[in-house]
Amino acid sequence: MQRLTEQILAYAEGLPEGTPVAAKSLLHLGNRAAVDQALSRLAERGQLIRAGRGVYLRPVTSRFGTRAPSVEQAVEALATQRGEVIVPNGAAAANALGLTTQVPVRSVYLTSGRSRTMSLGKQVVELRHAPRWQLTLANRPAGEAVRALAWLGPEKAGEALGTLKRKMPPAAFGELVAAAPQLPTWLAQSVSKAAHG
Repeated sequence: MQRLTEQILAYAEGLPEGTPVAAKSLLHLGNRAAVDQALSRLAERGQLIRAGRGVYLRPVTSRFGTRAPSVEQAVEALATQRGEVIVPNGAAAANALGLTTQVPVRSVYLTSGRSRTMSLGKQVVELRHAPRWQLTLANRPAGEAVRALAWLGPEKAGEALGTLKRKMPPAAFGELVAAAPQLPTWLAQSVSKAAHG
């Protein structure tokens, strides 16, 4: 009979790159205490990377050695696994939309779940709980605009909306205008003014 660590490793190797392995998804192999202990042993040996409490990742092996999966892959897989909405924060969205030249140094994502950190090798990814309106239109350009505007704040939102109206495709800007009722008053007013002014 295969040892539990070998069974867990075989299970992890059958998953797509970057997919988290949660202790709860391995309870068919053994009881929780045994699974936790086996996962811990695999992490100590470097066969799995401990990303957070009860969440592990299989390292990616290439001809250059082993590394942690990309942040985007790990975050996307975690969102799918946990049923959460996880999106890049406002600073990253503002940079992606060309509203700022500042490049975020830290990886910060907004989540519908609880706030926590995830370790991917030497990189720490921060997951911050965010209000529902900031997660509106999750991975769509209009949702990115909502997060960028929230990050810029009321003082800079008007000017940024002018830029977005010129840069964004009309359909995407229309989505942003349609989402205005879900936004805080200051942002809904700015969006309305930009759309009709």
